[in-house]
Amino acid sequence: MGNILTILVALIFVAAIFTPFLYGVWRQKTGLYLSFIPLLIFICLLVEALHLAPHEGFILDTPIVFLPGMNLAFRIDGLTLIFGLLISGIGFLILLYSAKYMAKYERQGHFYTYLMFFMGSMIGMVFSDNLIIMFMFWEITSVASFFLIGFDHHREKSRQAALQALLITGFGGLSLLFAVILIGNICGSYNVSDLLRQHIHVGNHPHYYLILTLIILAAITKSAQFPFHFWLPGAMEAPTPVSAYLHSATMVNAGVFLLMRLYPVMGGTVFWKYSLMITGCITMFLGAFFALGQRDLKRILAFTTISALGTMVLLVGIDTTDSLKAALVFFIVHGLYKGGLFMLAGIVEKTTGTRDIYALHGLFRSLPITAIVTLLALVSMAGLPPMLGFIGKELIYEAKMQLPDVSWLILPLSVGANIMLVAVAINIYYQLFTKKKDREDIVLHYKEREIPFTMLLGPVVLAISGVLLGLYPQMLNALVSNALYFMGNIVYDTKLSLWHGYNDVLRVSIFTVLSGILIFILRKPVTKLIVKMIVWFDIYHLPTLFTNSINNYLKGAARSTNRIQHGYHRYYLLTFFLVVMALVALQLFRMKNMEITDTAPGPVKLHVLMLLIVSSLAVVYTVFTKSRLAAIIALGVSGYGIAMLYLYYGAVDLAITQFLAETV
Repeated sequence: MGNILTILVALIFVAAIFTPFLYGVWRQKTGLYLSFIPLLIFICLLVEALHLAPHEGFILDTPIVFLPGMNLAFRIDGLTLIFGLLISGIGFLILLYSAKYMAKYERQGHFYTYLMFFMGSMIGMVFSDNLIIMFMFWEITSVASFFLIGFDHHREKSRQAALQALLITGFGGLSLLFAVILIGNICGSYNVSDLLRQHIHVGNHPHYYLILTLIILAAITKSAQFPFHFWLPGAMEAPTPVSAYLHSATMVNAGVFLLMRLYPVMGGTVFWKYSLMITGCITMFLGAFFALGQRDLKRILAFTTISALGTMVLLVGIDTTDSLKAALVFFIVHGLYKGGLFMLAGIVEKTTGTRDIYALHGLFRSLPITAIVTLLALVSMAGLPPMLGFIGKELIYEAKMQLPDVSWLILPLSVGANIMLVAVAINIYYQLFTKKKDREDIVLHYKEREIPFTMLLGPVVLAISGVLLGLYPQMLNALVSNALYFMGNIVYDTKLSLWHGYNDVLRVSIFTVLSGILIFILRKPVTKLIVKMIVWFDIYHLPTLFTNSINNYLKGAARSTNRIQHGYHRYYLLTFFLVVMALVALQLFRMKNMEITDTAPGPVKLHVLMLLIVSSLAVVYTVFTKSRLAAIIALGVSGYGIAMLYLYYGAVDLAITQFLAETV
């Protein structure tokens, strides 16, 4: 099975290369045929997950022919399987969805090429055992996402959003590269399996804080954490299949995966704990807060994604077994409901021609199946039974209550964020499906029976999965326990259940739902207040600050280039010789005990002195003359003079070389 998985992952990249040619043959069925590759990968991973022992993990090692000494080592354990199953499973559904959604787009062959490259790089990044190979796949995801986000390149907003995402995630990629190199030098290996087997922890090393800072920068830029969160709402300019895939269970979760993967090596310190907790708390609350003030359905989902990512980073930072378990379960929860909601947003946009939720009403009668599936996804997002989202929210509250030192701050912020998410979920459903008609009827571009089955299949499968895993969460027990074990030898018998009894956690959950309903009832004054606060916050608009900083950097670079690259060659030569002289002088100054052991030379002959003087004067004249021809002649005089000196002192080979150089 392991060799089959390696072949299938390689097949993704092969398919990506040949997709533009295959599209000429397959046309509209390209997405359908390509979807079989992630489907087979999902089946392979599911078989591995069903047969995985509690503490079992193994490596699939394949030599890379064109990189001697480097192996493509795939690591199979609970953590990689959880991420891999969602990446391949949702990837299969997205390709089916794209087959009809992208039907009227131009350059569809290029779209599938970018999507397949992204899918392959995400799977490669998650399963890579070697940190260098992981970094290579990490960077491919950034480049592929640039082309996907900017697919509508004829629109300026798409180009700006793509460039913004590339610059921010690229900055994080550079940070990750430095961190990986330092980890390899300190630990003596770049293989995660070696680091886990030898129980290596970098916490006591002098460079620990530098390495951890670099890793956190890589994670928060990729996972859209404050203050780098603004690239994610901008990325909603991408086609909906891109948003549904990249921004639900794949690219934006890469940073969270990085933190989980390196937790045994870097985690468990005070700096790890508080840096991630502070970042996660701010992101979690601001994401939910901004979601309440949006009108565009995809932007609403983008800000709720930011809030969910902040929650996951916070849970990893809390640094307890319960918090890590909650983070793993919540990752599954978020991938299932958010992927479905993005695809449903695309269906609403296709049928109505708009994503403005306040311009829509009463779609339940026209789109009953879409309405029911949306309800299930939003119920999971709000954390209500019987969905898996309810279990995830209960685990989150339970983990945050076990922090006696900071729970007084983290728990209220978490409850506040979840209250706003409940209000957002109710408001989305009300505005789209149940609001009474207060304006003219909405003209539908398509009736629901005209919506292709492949577009509805994804949301339906994900919604049903959320229900089944909510009713039978024990199906995840072995996988989560195995993932916890390989996140730091945590031996934990996971026992997920829908009902935990009537306790403090359930009471907080009930309070969250009731408060969310109250916020929804008071939505008009609350929304006005939030919009005003968002406008105030926009005084310090982070995207504008980012754009201005890039522009100012480019202007500064142009000014410094004009000053340094001024075009006067004599000053270039003068600078070069001054720097060389300074370096020689510095070295002579440092060699305080320098001794000359050779015998002292005899008296200098007159003709030798004249050659030195003429050569030196020629160099000075070359630097200061304004005539190019005179400078060339003077430079030649200097060169021939030095050659004569070589010849006089018996260095015939040097003299010949110098003569040839000057002549040519």
